Amino acid sequence: MRNSQFQKFFSERFDIEISTKKEISDVDFEILSAKMIDKVSNKVFPVIHGIPRLIDNADTNYSDNFGLQWNKFKKTQFDSHTGLNVTGKRFCDTTHWTKEELKGKVILEAGCGAGRFTEILLSTGATVVSFDLSNAVEANYESNHGKGDLLVFQGDIYKIPFPDNYFDYVFCHGVLQHTPDPDESYRQIFNKLKPGGKISIDYYLKMFSLSPWSTPKYFWRPITRKMSPQKLLRIIKMYIPIWLPIDTSLRKIPRVGDKIVAFLRIPCFNYINMGFSYSQRKQWAILDTFDALAPAYDYPKTLEEVRKMVESEKNEKTEVFYGGNGVVANVKKK
Repeated sequence: MRNSQFQKFFSERFDIEISTKKEISDVDFEILSAKMIDKVSNKVFPVIHGIPRLIDNADTNYSDNFGLQWNKFKKTQFDSHTGLNVTGKRFCDTTHWTKEELKGKVILEAGCGAGRFTEILLSTGATVVSFDLSNAVEANYESNHGKGDLLVFQGDIYKIPFPDNYFDYVFCHGVLQHTPDPDESYRQIFNKLKPGGKISIDYYLKMFSLSPWSTPKYFWRPITRKMSPQKLLRIIKMYIPIWLPIDTSLRKIPRVGDKIVAFLRIPCFNYINMGFSYSQRKQWAILDTFDALAPAYDYPKTLEEVRKMVESEKNEKTEVFYGGNGVVANVKKK
């Protein structure tokens, strides 16, 4: 974390005692390790490897699997790594935000993971404040530090250390369904949005019919979510290379292929028609199958349930549609 970033975002709330730093210019330096002292509660939080850790350790328990997966698969989903426009296209298709409107704005990214969307946000010329409950922040920092005006911190969505009505934009995709109380999580990030600002979320879709994505996942999750993440990842890394070619052949059967895969209930997130090489597709399959089976919380919703979650008298404009991870909601605040 740069000292200029600390002064801009945290100085009103925290005092800082710097342990180690690195000079980066005549007027600024990188804070590598320090103590951040809350001026109200007197709680002390560390800065470790340049990242403020604004959490109580007990708060991170339910996110341990995300720290594991994003530090194991740091670059897998980055457009700059795949050479494809997968993340960038998804961002544009779901948020409906333009690069021009984001330039110079201050964006809160809630639940950054390894930073695939952080990379896209930074490319717009925005100032990005990005956080995650897990130590996935380390992967994000490693990949995106130096690419633009970025502040990464480790923090809790229920204890975001910024005033309400602070950010121009809030981006939160692939996150809310994995929190203990998704509706309250949404309210917390919406509160941080300025009047006239925009927020974009996406959310897992609740399915009532056979699906190759959701049926195997929710069949096995009562068991897998209780397993140690390390053990589960070992199992997935063992069977996916064997099952992936079979799964691919089955999915290509006209009309009934997806139903057969769903009926067999073998979890395999197989992205056939996205332009990946076989090696890339195998990596994505391991990563996203683990992502589906490991989380402590996973609360899908119907489109109407997502609409109800984001409804508010404070909304100036609301759009809810199928897309992203299932359902997308974009809101402009009055």
